[in-house]
Amino acid sequence: MTDKAYLLLADGLLLEGKSIGKRGTSGGEICFNTGMTGYEEIYTDPSYYGQIVVNTAAHIGNYGTVDDEQESTRPQINGIVVNEFSNEFSRKASKESLQTYLAKHNVVGITDVDTRKLVRHIRSKGAMNAIISSELTPEQLKEELKKVPSMDGLELSSVVSTKKPYFVGQPSSPYRIAALDYGMKTSILKNLVTRGCYVQVFPAKTSVSEIEKWNPDGYFLSNGPGDPSVMEYAIQTVKKIITLGKPVFGICLGHQLIALATGLSTYKMHHGHRGLNHPVKNLITGLGEMTSQNHGFAVMSEGIDQYPEIEITHVHLNDDTIMGIRLKNKKIFSVQYHPEASPGPHDSRYLFDQFVEMVKECKNELVS
Repeated sequence: MTDKAYLLLADGLLLEGKSIGKRGTSGGEICFNTGMTGYEEIYTDPSYYGQIVVNTAAHIGNYGTVDDEQESTRPQINGIVVNEFSNEFSRKASKESLQTYLAKHNVVGITDVDTRKLVRHIRSKGAMNAIISSELTPEQLKEELKKVPSMDGLELSSVVSTKKPYFVGQPSSPYRIAALDYGMKTSILKNLVTRGCYVQVFPAKTSVSEIEKWNPDGYFLSNGPGDPSVMEYAIQTVKKIITLGKPVFGICLGHQLIALATGLSTYKMHHGHRGLNHPVKNLITGLGEMTSQNHGFAVMSEGIDQYPEIEITHVHLNDDTIMGIRLKNKKIFSVQYHPEASPGPHDSRYLFDQFVEMVKECKNELVS
């Protein structure tokens, strides 16, 4: 790979490197992930839709790609930035190199970039738009970068959501879960299915009345990309779901939608949380968890004391941001991070057990 490529940030920082993936030009909000592994899961996570991902791990591509490790049917990112890129891979299970995979899926990237310098810059200046190109000059890039939309106020969940409902699991399973797909990760569905759930996944804009025809035992609200505050259709849907009295579990964007539906607010973070080593404290048990995270928006803590029915259950130990809430008077809870942790540590998978236990209790109450 000898083709020259450029990376231009909205504040004017210009970096030169070598082209990887598909030759071309692509822009989006630039962010970084601190995970030491799991690049394939990161790239295929729909929550990254429209973003350029900087991997802080020094070597990317060295274990190739495996279909079973993808979180959706294709890469969702608009580009990658890496320090050192490997065309060779050592893992026998891998079918193709990351280079072949990226090129096949039209993902533009750049390597031989000082990612430590770049990450420090983003941490200091904040998240911003950027553009990668292996075909345009730096001057031409300045004009193209102006065309990239801001993530603030951007609704993307309806873009990445499934277009029609589908089922996961066995119809004979004891629990029926309706999952609203705002950018669903495959690993989340696997965690529900292995705990006895038969899941029907619905498009983001499906009405509650339509979902209720299936008579689910509980609801799951998925992760996803974009600004939750502009998703009025989803906020109204969640409000109606809350009135049903059924168990509800939300992850990431689903967490933010529950917060918005109950009167809280969200905000765009300076540079977000993305990685596999974020420390979180469970305020109910007092225990700490190492968590996998990927979000650029968060729930505001200001004004939460005006809602006595809402309890903060988890906080981030680095910056005290809200990581989890529950409704005291209902079987509804959510977390900002990713308990399915693909990639990442499995400290938080107990949350799926808690949700299924809620569903079980609710069903038993109806029977009795």
